[in-house]
Amino acid sequence: MKSPIYLDNQATTPLAPEAFDAMLPWLKDNFGNPHSAHKLGRQTAAIVDVAREQVAELLPKQGNVIFTGSATEAINLAFGAVYEQLKRGRNKIIVLETEHAAVRDTATSYVKFGFEITFMPVDSYGIVSIEALKSFVDNKTALVAAMLVNNEIGVIQPVEAISELAHSNGALMLCDAVQGYGRVAIPDNVDMIAVSGHKIYGPKGIGALWTRAGLKLPTLIHGGGQEKGVRSGTLSPALCTGFGVAAELCDSNLNKDMEHIEKLSDYAQQLFDDWLINGSTDQRYPGNLNLRRNGLDVGRLMSDVRDVAFSVGSACASGSGRPSHVLTALGLAPAEVKSSIRLGFGRYTTMEEIEEAANMINSAVEAQLK
Repeated sequence: MKSPIYLDNQATTPLAPEAFDAMLPWLKDNFGNPHSAHKLGRQTAAIVDVAREQVAELLPKQGNVIFTGSATEAINLAFGAVYEQLKRGRNKIIVLETEHAAVRDTATSYVKFGFEITFMPVDSYGIVSIEALKSFVDNKTALVAAMLVNNEIGVIQPVEAISELAHSNGALMLCDAVQGYGRVAIPDNVDMIAVSGHKIYGPKGIGALWTRAGLKLPTLIHGGGQEKGVRSGTLSPALCTGFGVAAELCDSNLNKDMEHIEKLSDYAQQLFDDWLINGSTDQRYPGNLNLRRNGLDVGRLMSDVRDVAFSVGSACASGSGRPSHVLTALGLAPAEVKSSIRLGFGRYTTMEEIEEAANMINSAVEAQLK
């Protein structure tokens, strides 16, 4: 049975063959606990250290990489930095309206601790205005959170400028770089960066939080204190290895991957020329193409085109039944939100797949709208 054409690389990416091969020995023969003192433990600890260095290579210098079970966990860990800020009288948290649920919901959970949460609006292109942000960031602000590349519409936020503004007011800056890590340059003036293994052709079940040197975080998971004393639990050498190799591949293939994905995006836009693009067409990662066709029932479209794996929003919110908060934040009407799809291209997507998928989707759309 033929597998569907995969165009949902924002939800997850296929595991790189090189990452798979590198993981196998650490799943079978080299099964030692990396926190054990004996020889087998030291061997696995050494490979974890290699993986940590590989992941760190794509992040700013002068910082620490803490392995976590996911980027969501990394974000939850990062938010703990606001407690020290609260001691200094800072009780405001600002996040962009279009942030991932992992950021939005974590921020909201801090209301019970006395924090005020502001969801910062974006313009119709999905970009935050630095001038507008200046009216919200002040000496009471503890943390500003902004995603580097949006998971639904692919727009790239001016993270460096946002961080400069946060720091000028004494606030910390958290960047969810899950969709940009290994693809888009990450500014080196942020304080915390969350990344994920399975978004860069690595394994699921592992993420990381990068923190600026000297930044203190409270313990999120109590126990043995294996990860810098803030995240307890036995690390998986296999997952760490897969993540590290995937990061190294992104680093070495950066230009090649980007050139390939830009060609895919350009071709797709030609094939979907009757559709409208949601979000900025200039300030975006080309591997994410969020499109709408007015009057379209995307639920019916997904049912009609089962041989293409694409998305109608974030995979993390697909079962909620709620309209996309990202598309709503752009000012789109409910009917426009419900007529939008997301196509995600990756390293292993081919031009032939783009053409075949476009033919199937467009044919189903024309049949529906005629």
